[in-house]
Amino acid sequence: AAIGLSGLSGLSSFRLGLIEDFEAELTPRLLSDLGREWPGCQFLLETGPSHRLHDGITTRSLDLIVAADIGMASDRLEVHSLLEEPFVAVVPKGQGRRAFDPGLALILYTLRHHMGRQIADALARQPQRPEHRFEMDSYNSIMSMVAAGSGWTILTPLAVLHAARFRDRVEMQPLPFTLARQIALTARRDVLGPMPTEIAARLRALLAEMIVAPVLADHPWMRDGLKVIPA
Repeated sequence: AAIGLSGLSGLSSFRLGLIEDFEAELTPRLLSDLGREWPGCQFLLETGPSHRLHDGITTRSLDLIVAADIGMASDRLEVHSLLEEPFVAVVPKGQGRRAFDPGLALILYTLRHHMGRQIADALARQPQRPEHRFEMDSYNSIMSMVAAGSGWTILTPLAVLHAARFRDRVEMQPLPFTLARQIALTARRDVLGPMPTEIAARLRALLAEMIVAPVLADHPWMRDGLKVIPA
C-alpha cells in the first residue's frame, strides 16, 4: 500500500488480471504503455475468465483486474465501470442465415463461466428456445465452427474481435431480445491510491479507439448498446 500511495513510479511489481477478450489487441497496447511509464516495474499478467480473475482479487493473488462485472461489489473493493457491450448473434457470412434458424445448430458458450450462464438464462426466458448440440469454452473453437457453417452462436463484440482470424467469415446480427454485460476495473479499496482511477481513464481511451470506434463503423446498429462508460 505504501508503494502504491507513493505514485506509479514507485511500483516494483504489479499483478494484473485481464479477461482473455483483450488478448489480441488491447492487452499488448496497455502493457507497452505501462511498461514505458514504469521502467522499474516487473509485470505479472494473468488472463482468463472473469470469475477466475475475481477470485484472484479475493485471494490477493492479483492487484487489479479488468473483467466482466459479475455482481461481486463490496465495501472492500473499488469498481470503475469501463464498457457496456451487447450480446449479438454470430452467423456464417454470406449464407442468408439468421439467429434461431431451425436449420442451423446453436453453439453455446460454456455454462461453467458467468457469461455462458447469462446467455443460457436469457434463452430460457424466450418463447422460442433453440436446442444446442455443442457447448464450448473457447472463442476460437466456437468461431471456427460458425465460420465453417456448422452453426450459430451468441457472443459479445469483444469475443468476436478476439477470434480475429475468423472475422471475415462471420457476421454479427442483433438478437431479438436485449442482453448486455459491463466490463469494469476492480481493485482492493485504499491499497493502490490513485492508480485504479488513472488506469481506468487510460483504458476508456483505448477502448474508445480500438474497440468502440471500429465496431460501430461497421455495425452502426450497435450504437445504443456498445459504449464506453464515463467516469
